[in-house]
Amino acid sequence: MFETGKPFPNFALPNQDGRIVSLSDYAGKWLVVYFYPKDDTPGCTIQGKSFTATKDEFDAAGISVVGVSQDDVESHKNFCNKFDFKVELLADTNAELMTALGIGQSEWQGMKFWERTTFVIDPEGIVRKVYEKVNPQGHEQVLLEDIKQLREQK
Repeated sequence: MFETGKPFPNFALPNQDGRIVSLSDYAGKWLVVYFYPKDDTPGCTIQGKSFTATKDEFDAAGISVVGVSQDDVESHKNFCNKFDFKVELLADTNAELMTALGIGQSEWQGMKFWERTTFVIDPEGIVRKVYEKVNPQGHEQVLLEDIKQLREQK
């Protein structure tokens, strides 16, 4: 797994609207990048709804949030539209970023999926915290509190 204290790898991935998003788009801001297994599945829906419900809190704190999965742009667009998500979802269809970060894979009912993992990146692009095998229920509140504490330490 990718270690804290290192620069987050640069990326250029399409969002749900097909617009290319890169790490430099978030320079100078705190960034939460959450990786999730698959669009329109129960846990992933909970997580997307939770980040959408707290988007104003993240915005007020100057924190951007993006989700990433191996699903394609069209799948992300449908997922966002179905649940009216307000967070960007990035398509890592070749799993290059997930592989570079060392995100684990698990198997369920004969299918492999990427483990739910979240990275907190500071305004300089440095990984400050990594959460593995995340429980989607309430994770957004943990992040808000932890980032507050990380800011106080700087």
